[in-house]
Amino acid sequence: MSKGLKVRFAPSPTGFLHIGSARTALFNWLFAKKYNASFILRIEDTDLKRSRDEFLNEIMDSLRWLGLRWDEVYYQSRRFDLYREYAQKLLDNNKAAREDGAIVFKYQFEKIEFNDLIRGGIEFSELPRESEVLIKSDGTPTYSFACCVDDALLGITHVIRGEDHIPNTPKQILIYKALGFEIPQFAHLPMILSPEGGKMSKRFGATAIKQYKADGYLPQALTNYLLLLGWSPKDDREIIGLKEAASLFDIKDVNKTAAAFSLEKLDWINSEHIKNMPAQALGECLKEYLESRDFLPENTKKDYLESVAELFKTRLRKLSDFISRAYFCFYDDYSFSPETRDILNRDLSPETKILSERFSGLESFDKMIIEKEFRAVAQDAGLKVRDLVHPVRVALSGGKVGPGLFETMEVLGKERVLARLKRLIDYWQNKG
Repeated sequence: MSKGLKVRFAPSPTGFLHIGSARTALFNWLFAKKYNASFILRIEDTDLKRSRDEFLNEIMDSLRWLGLRWDEVYYQSRRFDLYREYAQKLLDNNKAAREDGAIVFKYQFEKIEFNDLIRGGIEFSELPRESEVLIKSDGTPTYSFACCVDDALLGITHVIRGEDHIPNTPKQILIYKALGFEIPQFAHLPMILSPEGGKMSKRFGATAIKQYKADGYLPQALTNYLLLLGWSPKDDREIIGLKEAASLFDIKDVNKTAAAFSLEKLDWINSEHIKNMPAQALGECLKEYLESRDFLPENTKKDYLESVAELFKTRLRKLSDFISRAYFCFYDDYSFSPETRDILNRDLSPETKILSERFSGLESFDKMIIEKEFRAVAQDAGLKVRDLVHPVRVALSGGKVGPGLFETMEVLGKERVLARLKRLIDYWQNKG
């Protein structure tokens, strides 16, 4: 492709950024990265009554969080004089007229054909009405008119947007022509549907991007999933980073058919990204997330958080899972869950005391030595290893399941393990 390419993402700050709009931003960003094009952020805030700073800030923060940085930003609310100037040109050339205080565009109808980079040739043989308001009676521009003027003046060469904008395209082509503007190339992305094939709802994906962040999704996992809602690498891989995706991306490879949103698939992709993160990176990510939830105790050491993260990384779908699963690694005020009662029915306090004494004498508290001592105590007591594993796990975590017991002990450290074994012994003795 030639130099000087430009694409744009044009959100309206009348609501938060959602999955569909985020995917549109992503595909524009990928196109820009692939072809060394400029990625423009254009804020379509012409609706002065409904546009709010709260929405604008969330949109921009969400794009940054997703890693979709823009090269330039423009605000339509600051360009009203331009739109009126070009509307006046149409009036002067008898291509528009004033009606009831508004300026309307009079279509000189012709069959409209254009080549969609995703869908191929699209033809319109008629338009829904004979005229189109360009400037409303209050002096503000309509969507289609401001869109055409901005795309031309900002040098937008490729318009990549959702397929719901296809009906707007013939009207906009006629406006481009009437103003003598060069017509950009169009690419209309497929719709994103609910798992049942219907319209997206809050239950199925129509959630603000900031909520996905709050729920514990990684930005690289969310962009990875958005990629797959319309495009995928040709080698059938599903886990891919943005940098590699940009090198492989071709807008012509985007699917024509609608994509179904699947929360289960998103969870799986997120879990894969968590598994693949180095301990340090995951630790930093968790620190930011947990501090935003006021979860981390003060003075939690970086190395300890990384060790706990490594312990649980294969068991997490989302960062939020860490709070419930790893609670016992940071706090002692947990109770033995009701389903553990059958495990604790058998009093093994004598054997647990011996285990505690053996652990107390260890100079090195690593998992291999811990396991060796643990198995020796079980063997000497005539127990199967699992007979001792289950109650000790309950003592350490309050639950029946979790990461490897010996790895967990190593991470918790000797002092904490001994204190919890004593708590288990006291439980049995007081129960008796």
